[in-house]
Amino acid sequence: MRDFRDLVVWQKGHRLALDVYRATHAFPRHELFGVTAQLRRSATSFPTNIAEGCGRSGDRDLARFLSIAAGSASEVEYLLLLSTDLGYLAPEAHAELSARVVEVKKMLDAFHRKLTAET
Repeated sequence: MRDFRDLVVWQKGHRLALDVYRATHAFPRHELFGVTAQLRRSATSFPTNIAEGCGRSGDRDLARFLSIAAGSASEVEYLLLLSTDLGYLAPEAHAELSARVVEVKKMLDAFHRKLTAET
């Protein structure tokens, strides 16, 4: 079992989730149960899955949860684009958040490959 707080990929994912919450605070009220909620859920889903995978019994389980986390990160990437296209998120904020999502996805992929090569 690993401590998820020690993983840089989790730390970056956690900070990104916090920043997504901050960014969506200014979204229109009528989107509270739409794009806002979906973006917040997916942004918290990938660090949550990393944490859950770390609590499992071995690298194989962790690798499976990292794969799920990568899917959630891709969901965040799309929802950021959608939010920008709808005019809810400034292009500059989109560029910054999206770049961070891509960085986390690359880290998840590298970690997943390392774990699956070892098993």
